[in-house]
Formats: sequence, structure tokens, C-alpha cells
Amino acid sequence: MNDLTRCALEAALHAGRAIMEIYNSGDFGVESKSDNSPLTQADRAAHELIVERLRETGIPVLSEEGKHLPFNTRQTWSTLWIVDPVDGTKEFIKRNGEFTVNIALVEGGRPALGIVLAPALGEAYVGVVGEGAWKVRVDSDVDQTWASRKPIPQPREVGRPFTVVASRSHMSPETEMYVDELRRVHGEVALISKGSSLKLCMVAEGVADAYPRFAPTMEWDTAAGQAVCEAAGFRVIDQRTGESMRYNREELLNAWFLVCA
Repeated sequence: MNDLTRCALEAALHAGRAIMEIYNSGDFGVESKSDNSPLTQADRAAHELIVERLRETGIPVLSEEGKHLPFNTRQTWSTLWIVDPVDGTKEFIKRNGEFTVNIALVEGGRPALGIVLAPALGEAYVGVVGEGAWKVRVDSDVDQTWASRKPIPQPREVGRPFTVVASRSHMSPETEMYVDELRRVHGEVALISKGSSLKLCMVAEGVADAYPRFAPTMEWDTAAGQAVCEAAGFRVIDQRTGESMRYNREELLNAWFLVCA
């Protein structure tokens, strides 16, 4: 485990513990942001802990809950962290456990390292592009957590149908049309609904075969999951370019995309 991976995993674990304290308390302090999306005490607490830890690396941080600097400043950043302190805040509020902490290291516009931690599920995904991807069981100690790692993807379950994972909160008509087209190609198609960046990780793990996202997302929603996917040998294809999605763009809103082999 290199220093940046350790730093990101430590930051995610610290944030995860703070999030779970608030999650278990039931006092979320829910507010609405300017775009009417929810904001909780957990989002704020996790943001502060993550930024404090990552600041030690000297690498700038772009966080959903931080100040979004203009592109003429950000474009000078050849390397940066992209962070979503709580991805799936709606799932957090619903208390279904399907929320994550996303931390990605982006180099030259491409994800190089990703941590996706699901604190309520007690597991995390770690991807280092060019080195490998792993699933870990969360422990209070970073070394114990890392020691539990198992490589992903796992072998595809024999006989299972082609499986698509889609958003629990943002299913679109275009996604439904895509699934219908897959049924014409593959016959039986299983559809799984899941919240947050866990959908990207399900493809990376080999539990699902595709994740179509034909609805809005932001860079911090996907950067860490994309790193895990690419480290595991999968692609996150930007619909506009037909190539791997890039980051630290002038427009932080993602295009539609498809995660697949």
C-alpha cells in the first residue's frame, strides 16, 4: 500500500466512523442546498475530516461540499483529489445503508486511485489503476482493513442472467429502453436497483455486467468508482466522446455514461 493509498483509505475510514455516529443517532440535521438536494450533518463532518487528512499530501481537493474554484484555477492542477463525503445522501436519510464515501486521485484528467467506502455495510473497494482492485472488510485500523483485501473482479457466477444495475433514485426512461434492448440481445436480463457509487463497484466486482447512467451525475459521484472499475479491467464510457470519462473539466456535470467490460 503506497502512501497516497494509505492516506485516502485512512481519510475514508475516519469519515466513515463520523458518518456512522450520526447515522446511528438518528439526528441528521437535514437541510436543502441551492439545487434542492439534501445536506446533512454527516456530509459536513465527513468533508471536514477528509479534507484535513488529504491536505497533508499537498494535493488540491475538489469536494462536493467544499468551495468550487473556477476552472481557470483548477486547470492548473495536473493532480487533484475529487471527493464526495457522502454519496447517496438520499439513501443515508432513508437509512437503507446504500451510501458511500468517495475519494479519488486524478492525474492528468484520469482517475488513478479510488476508494469507495460503504460504512453501513462495513466494506470498501480500493482501485489503483495499473496495479489492481480489491474489496476489503472495514476495520478500525487501516492495516487490518488492508490485510482483509480480496482481488476483484470475482469469477462470474455460472448460469446467471446478464445483469444490469441501475439507480434506485434516478431511473430514467432512457435506462428502461436500454434494458429492453439488452433483453432482445441476451434474453433474460436481471435488473438490480442500488444507490450511490456502489453501482460502479458492483460491475467492478463482477456482480453486475453493466451500469447505464442516462441521468445527471457530477464528477465527485463517479471518479472514485471509475478508478475501481478501470483498475478491475472495466470501462466507464462517456456518451459524448465514446472514450473513458475524464475529470477536472470546466463543466463538472458528467455526460451520460455506461460502465461495462
